[in-house]
Amino acid sequence: MTTSFSPPSLITPGTLGTVLRQQGYGVLDARGVSMLSGCPAGALDALRPFWANLPPDAYLRDGGRYRRRRHACFVVQDGCVTQAPHRAHWQPLEYNALHGGMQRLFEPVLPEMLMPPVWSRLLLWLARVCSDLKGAQPWFVEAHQFRIDTTDGIGRPTPEGAHRDGVDMVAVFLVNREGVKGGETRVFDAAGPAGQRFTLTEPWSVLLLDDTRVIHETTPIQPLQAAAPDGHRDTLVVTLRAGGFQGDGR
Repeated sequence: MTTSFSPPSLITPGTLGTVLRQQGYGVLDARGVSMLSGCPAGALDALRPFWANLPPDAYLRDGGRYRRRRHACFVVQDGCVTQAPHRAHWQPLEYNALHGGMQRLFEPVLPEMLMPPVWSRLLLWLARVCSDLKGAQPWFVEAHQFRIDTTDGIGRPTPEGAHRDGVDMVAVFLVNREGVKGGETRVFDAAGPAGQRFTLTEPWSVLLLDDTRVIHETTPIQPLQAAAPDGHRDTLVVTLRAGGFQGDGR
């Protein structure tokens, strides 16, 4: 579920499209994700062990060691998911002042994670949501596995601060949360003061964002207990963009 500090953010499956069009973001619980995507809860949970051994992010410009990740790219078109050749992740400075302008070649998502049918179903569902919002077209998809840990005392899910990703839609799935406090998500209208603060706590709940309309960030995490400093927060972030991947000259 979510802990909300302003008007409730949790939406019902039947109102997803309406809410995204009205306010540019919305949160679904795990039951809603499973219902709309056709992904059984057990099949989604079977993906969670793939977050256990992510390699370190070697590109953190703040000198931190708190982030681990893997990355993969796909094209979703006409009801088919095609994995694209492995490529560097790139964002312009306009959207990521800390890490923009860098060709960041992360280790690929393991093939074993991408083989189960649940993976394609999840991407196909997100593409349908995006097409309902933006119009049917091919979607260029980037998937990021993140683990933010607290072994150094603090972990920063979004070291670049409040930002947009430079895509059409962003999906942030909470995969796991162990032994940490903090990690509050904040979403704000890019053109005004309206916003919402909440904390994702349920595995496979998701925050969906119309990236052209809102900015977002997640606050740092800290160990829940000083005697157990090895807490972590695992997420799957999926971005969808029309026209091509960022860095393709589009």
